[in-house]
Amino acid sequence: MTPDRRLAHRWRTPAWAALAAGAALSWPSGAAAEDGEFNARGNVLIADQFNNRVIEIDRESHEIVWRFGTGSDKPGPDSVVGTNDAERVGRFTLISGTGIPPSPPPAAPLPGCSDPVNGCPDNRVILVNSHGQIVWQYGMDGGIAGSGDNQLNVPVHAVFLSSFPGHPGFHVMITDQSNERVIVVNRAHKVVWQYGTTGVTGSGPNQLNNPNSAELLENGHVLIADENNNRAIEVTTDTLQVVGTFTAGGTTSGVAFASRVSNGDTLITDSNNSRIVEVDPEDNVVSQYLTNTMAGSNPNGPFPTRAVRLRNGDTLISDQFNERVIEITPAPEQRIAFQQGQLNVPGAGFDRLNGPYDAKVVSDYTGLTPPFDFEAWESPIPLR
Repeated sequence: MTPDRRLAHRWRTPAWAALAAGAALSWPSGAAAEDGEFNARGNVLIADQFNNRVIEIDRESHEIVWRFGTGSDKPGPDSVVGTNDAERVGRFTLISGTGIPPSPPPAAPLPGCSDPVNGCPDNRVILVNSHGQIVWQYGMDGGIAGSGDNQLNVPVHAVFLSSFPGHPGFHVMITDQSNERVIVVNRAHKVVWQYGTTGVTGSGPNQLNNPNSAELLENGHVLIADENNNRAIEVTTDTLQVVGTFTAGGTTSGVAFASRVSNGDTLITDSNNSRIVEVDPEDNVVSQYLTNTMAGSNPNGPFPTRAVRLRNGDTLISDQFNERVIEITPAPEQRIAFQQGQLNVPGAGFDRLNGPYDAKVVSDYTGLTPPFDFEAWESPIPLR
């Protein structure tokens, strides 16, 4: 059974069943297929934060071939607010509705939100089909925040799992930032695993400080970007022990993302230093790339938010406040091989982005947790 068929069988809902049966479905206002091919290998999926949308673009033409989100700052069935993360799961897309935080005066208001005093919350993780219909959701409607059953408070990252240690079957791992926790939930909305003490900020055992991502590793451990503790930590899933801490020798500040690459190194998005840094298992720096050195770069700091190693050895970087996604070749060359968005020029039109927080290449899970299993993604699998 193909990954897509397994997914449709195990997570069946009326909308999902209709899609699996090939029913003719109209495009909702918040999702659209445009010129180009949806889900084509090599397309780039971008969480375009302040445009309140997820877009899939053709890397050759830079045209949008699929999108979800109307741009509204109110969460709804066809909208998402301040999304920080998106992942393609077969022909479905897992999206984190993070929301846009308050930015009251005298701070400059953040774009994408009409209420800078109170902010524009979302607080959902949603799975949408290719027609933009929500087929599964964790979190309450209306932007309601909480820490109880089926509640989130600023979800910033989500990973679809074919299984989790001790819990077979499909699950979703969610980084629930303001609740200071990483949780794994099943399709019945039950939390089956958690790291971090709910609502407790700290750096001690089972404590986090503004976690920003979590990846399930092939060894069964979880790698967490513990942002405001300026570290990435590797924890066991059974005893919740920290078995690895990565700080690039104590130099990282604001660890926005961390992933394990194929050679065993850890790739860290060192956001406050506008740096992508790769460290070996002993936390020695192997290579680094700065996103703030190009003429015209945001002088206040681009604060990159994601760096993902690709199958071809390049690294895809979400260079947030430089308003671009770039793909760089390996060191020592580190040449920009691809760019979406114009340097430090926000927008929503052709080849424009506004605070892109996350980007991934469709069907390339080389430096990420694959949505089905690690073995299935060692070789390319057609998704279309």
